[in-house]
Amino acid sequence: MSIAIRSKRVVLPGEVRPATVRVVDGRIDAILPYDVPVPAIDCAADALLPGLVDTHVHVNEPGRTEWEGFATATRAAAAGGVTTLLDMPLNSLPPTVDADALEVKRRAAGGQCAVDVGFWGGAIPGNLAALEPLHDNGVYGFKCFLADSGVPEFPPLNAEQLDAVLAETGRLDALLIVHAEASDRVRQAGNSPHYRDFLGSRPAEAELDAITQLAAMAARHGARVHVLHLSAADALDTIKTAKRSGARISAETCPHYLVLDAADVPDGATAFKCCPPIRGGDNADALWAALADGTIDCVVSDHSPATPELKNTGCFGTAWGGIASLQLGLPLVWTEARRRGFALTDVVRWMAAAPAALAGLPGRGRIEAGAKADLVRFDPDATFTVDPAALAHRHPVSPYAGRELTGVVRQTWLAGRAVSGEPTGRLLSRGDTR
Repeated sequence: MSIAIRSKRVVLPGEVRPATVRVVDGRIDAILPYDVPVPAIDCAADALLPGLVDTHVHVNEPGRTEWEGFATATRAAAAGGVTTLLDMPLNSLPPTVDADALEVKRRAAGGQCAVDVGFWGGAIPGNLAALEPLHDNGVYGFKCFLADSGVPEFPPLNAEQLDAVLAETGRLDALLIVHAEASDRVRQAGNSPHYRDFLGSRPAEAELDAITQLAAMAARHGARVHVLHLSAADALDTIKTAKRSGARISAETCPHYLVLDAADVPDGATAFKCCPPIRGGDNADALWAALADGTIDCVVSDHSPATPELKNTGCFGTAWGGIASLQLGLPLVWTEARRRGFALTDVVRWMAAAPAALAGLPGRGRIEAGAKADLVRFDPDATFTVDPAALAHRHPVSPYAGRELTGVVRQTWLAGRAVSGEPTGRLLSRGDTR
């Protein structure tokens, strides 16, 4: 199959220029001049982006499919310009903590996915011997918690267990991705409807302490580590220092930490609850600066939905702590990035190229000859108002309801084929070059 797509704003690595992108058999064959005389899909003034890569998605199937599922999550991904996602090892049942559980999850996902899907494994107390078989079976790395995960079947690691896991992942040269909050700094929020009480229960010091410990251990073992959903700007200097010293450490943040402000969260509005929490406006400013200077490597969703009954309790102590934003990540980040003077090349680097590099997904997240033809037609000037009922994820719950955003995904192509919501995505394994 061969197609060509023409746009005056093709987002290439480091530049935006008019071009015609020729696709042959699912790969980008060539970047041609804009006015080359070949039949082409004309994107007019819309931008052409590489498909986004979201390495932090909780699909929850099997076991908690009433929260989300592969069919709904991947349709939301495609609608938001995400063409590759990696599924977290929890909150599904069983959690992906051994090779048998990975096979259960792969069977559950089979024939359902509208985009390409890979899987993380889990590191929990007692499964150290299961990490190498999981690695051999194609997971992209291992996730652990240093504080309560919210589900009993995925307990956190203590310091001794974390050290042992890092020794093993270092031996395997596998990536360990870490929910980095120190358990001794986190307390219960109680039955309060006040966001300030929840915010106080998970202070910035919880992230700072955990990241400081993680960086030191990773350096000692020569292990690769990645800090998940960084919320606290207080930890940025620790990450920056660790990188400069040669530690193999990277970090991500999420749209909600970049665009939402703790001061604006109404009492009882538990759609805003996530862990770690949304902090203040000055904190968000520091996160943006850290994206600009490379201290933070990428922006991913941490899409973590639940049923309305679990999410909309009005009590920050009992509501599920997660935000469903898989479909909205691109316009959320672009709206704020443009206001702050960033370019589409920056957004593509943070949301496509860097996550692909983090997970070792070759040929994804960029538009260049030889790359996989995952492409997004994006109108960077159009605006829309978020209507949760119009989103493709399973439940119409969103802290962004009624928010006006800039940037509309007009079309997504997966391996050169227009995505229509049908299950044409592939299940991926580490090292897969398809």
